[in-house]
Amino acid sequence: MHTELKCVLVVVLLSIPAFAQNAARSGPDQAAIVRLGEKAAIAALNFQQGDAAGFARSRDDFTTDGWKNFVKGMQGFLDEKGAPTFTSSFVAAHDATVVNEKEGVLHLRIPGIITQSSKIGKTTYKAALEVYLLPNASGNSVKIQRLEQITCAGASTKCQ
Repeated sequence: MHTELKCVLVVVLLSIPAFAQNAARSGPDQAAIVRLGEKAAIAALNFQQGDAAGFARSRDDFTTDGWKNFVKGMQGFLDEKGAPTFTSSFVAAHDATVVNEKEGVLHLRIPGIITQSSKIGKTTYKAALEVYLLPNASGNSVKIQRLEQITCAGASTKCQ
């Protein structure tokens, strides 16, 4: 009987690290990931008209598909050299909030104010960034899997 109990105890103790890998991240780990992702997402939406290199500087913060989708959303607003045809500035209203975490992807929302300007004019509006992050296994770096910009009007709560 003692031998069976010892075997069960050993199996349980050995399986704890496997459970820990599938659990949600702890507070300090998640906070660090959120800060990294917030910084990367905001940087991606701060660029100058005509500055292709400055715009592309954020490329390394995205997954391959994430960058392709981000650039696809910019179609019509990039010149033939890949430079934006307008200037963009995003200022967060407050720190990012965690919406959820599913299958290792951390979903953040960052409310703020975005200002876009060109030779034609300037527009400022309330917006929120929906950011989907893929943290690496150690949690010391992240890649943006998806970055969406939502414009808020009226009583929308997404930008608060």
